[in-house]
Amino acid sequence: MAEAGFGIAIMAAGKGTRLKSRRPKVLHEIGGRALLLHVIAVAETIAPASEILCIVGHEAERVRSAVESTGVQFVHQTEQRGTGHALQMVKAWFTTSGATLPENIMVLSGDVPLIKAETLARFAAFHREHHAAMTILTAIPSNPFGYGRVNRKGAGEADVLGIVEQKDLPKGDAGSAEINSGIYCFQTEKLFAKLDQLNDKNASGELYLTDVAGLLVADGEKVVATVADSIDEVLGANTIAEMMHLDAAMRLDTARKLMAQGVTIFRPETCVIDSTVTVGPDTVLEPYVQLLGKTTIGTESRIRSYSVVKDSTIGDNVLLRNGCILEDSIIGDGALLGPYAHLRPGSDIGPAAHVGNFVETKKVKLGKGSKANHLNYLGDAVIGEGVNIGAGAITCNYDGVHKHQTTIGNGVFVGSDSTLVAPVTLGDGSYVAAGSCITDDVPADALALGRSRQTTKEGWVSARRKKREELEPK
Repeated sequence: MAEAGFGIAIMAAGKGTRLKSRRPKVLHEIGGRALLLHVIAVAETIAPASEILCIVGHEAERVRSAVESTGVQFVHQTEQRGTGHALQMVKAWFTTSGATLPENIMVLSGDVPLIKAETLARFAAFHREHHAAMTILTAIPSNPFGYGRVNRKGAGEADVLGIVEQKDLPKGDAGSAEINSGIYCFQTEKLFAKLDQLNDKNASGELYLTDVAGLLVADGEKVVATVADSIDEVLGANTIAEMMHLDAAMRLDTARKLMAQGVTIFRPETCVIDSTVTVGPDTVLEPYVQLLGKTTIGTESRIRSYSVVKDSTIGDNVLLRNGCILEDSIIGDGALLGPYAHLRPGSDIGPAAHVGNFVETKKVKLGKGSKANHLNYLGDAVIGEGVNIGAGAITCNYDGVHKHQTTIGNGVFVGSDSTLVAPVTLGDGSYVAAGSCITDDVPADALALGRSRQTTKEGWVSARRKKREELEPK
């Protein structure tokens, strides 16, 4: 539930130089989606998307394009002159847009994707309870080097004197062990009143948002801090290695949530499960399974090792044998796939249907109880119920310019190694003889043969061998 009276500003303008990447930092992915999308999702538990401002700068259009479908607003920070400057741009946005100023504003970092909704809810409540002008979410890591340090009035006290950045610590001063996470709550009007007093007289030559703490304290305003429950929640990522640490933490957390809901996951540390995946109870995931995107799996199914499933819906009591690859597909209850089946986008496999060894499908509807068990390619086809597709049979759907559809009725038997040249229709109950090339429609209950008559020449091999021996030099 959103917190009444709170707006959100998300810092998403930075380049992320240490990543050594051309991609904007906030668009790097963990848990299957961009860092910024994770942050927006949790921010929506505090404020509706229309009251979330993403501050963009480096490759602003690329960032905007990646997240604009969420409905958030954008503030453009043309020059990246520090976190204080970013909030000056937010203040200017409110002035020019005419939007209603929220009573409080929460500031989040676009590269801190593990922050939890319950943490932000407690943080907002703490801010309200203390009637603070500024509240800081902090952490106490094993090594605080590189982070801004929070100085409290005294041990155990909530009140804060100020924040000192690592670069600005006096020589020889190790600083406080408590670090600033970069997540804040402000009374909006009190924040905006101090932003124009910031200066860049510091080691980085930037406008620090953290300096607002000292300015507020000097005016007798209340600045407080509260420690996050988990250090991992508030840490960002400045290198690819750190990014992968966050990815591992998020995926393991996803696996634990699924197991708590009744899903069996063997060797969860080997599985790659996106945070957007849902799985029903009593389903079993074997080691080295990948479940990606918006995949949904029902109850009592089993996904065997080395299968990769993306953006697909799998029903109840489905078995995916080893090494199946699925994308944007639908699998009905009780279906059996693999091993090594490849279902490309648009595949719709009916209940109790079989798609077997080295079978590839694309834009196919396979009816209830139908089977294609061996070495088939089925593309652009509508296949009825109770159909048997023999080993090696394929649909020829592409003429070099256009794709064409094959339609197969109910109860059809397609013999091994047949080629169905689309557009073509096989009527209900029809048979296609093995090895046939079918180019014309087949009526219901008819037998179609499309192959040359066999010719057998007895003694041909021995005669050929004798002739070859006579010609060989002595």
